[in-house]
Amino acid sequence: MSDFAPATATVAHVCVGRARPVAIAGRRVATAIAKQPVAGRVAVGPLGLAGDEQADLARHGGLSKAVYAYPQAHLAFWQTVRAQARQALWDEPVPPGLFGENLLLAGLREQDLWIGDRLAGPDATFVVSEPRTPCFKFEAAMGFAQAGRLMADSGFCGAYLAVLHPGSVAEGDVLRLKPGPREVNLRELFRARMGRG
Repeated sequence: MSDFAPATATVAHVCVGRARPVAIAGRRVATAIAKQPVAGRVAVGPLGLAGDEQADLARHGGLSKAVYAYPQAHLAFWQTVRAQARQALWDEPVPPGLFGENLLLAGLREQDLWIGDRLAGPDATFVVSEPRTPCFKFEAAMGFAQAGRLMADSGFCGAYLAVLHPGSVAEGDVLRLKPGPREVNLRELFRARMGRG
């Protein structure tokens, strides 16, 4: 973390979603990528947020990937590329939950986070566990086939979080960054996994 990296993030939105069947590339698959923002405090357990599901537990969910956090700072980029791909209007904001994120965070980005860092909120504590890698469901949600490559090229992957201390989370909560061992940076790990290192 640089000397100028923020020490906190603010929860801009809390989003949850249930798995549902959708048609992607001519086949029917279950997905819970389309999350919706919710109001009020949401219970956080070891496997994630109350009211939230993951359809593919081999790739999402479980103890180490219980919650997916995404930086709000990247929304302007995705708004532009979605408009270029004719999937949205130029002035149409990216809706919260589109990436499948549970927490949309203002104030921290991938390069500020290291595996093992803690994000301590007023009533729950999370641990940065690994980067998210794009899949065909992400591309389907975004509406164009190059979305996965753009995530890989940009490094705008977001972070999977394990739940260290269950509790609750709500829009407006401040999450304080407590550094872990600082051996593996989240963005660098993502770029290595995507062959961009």
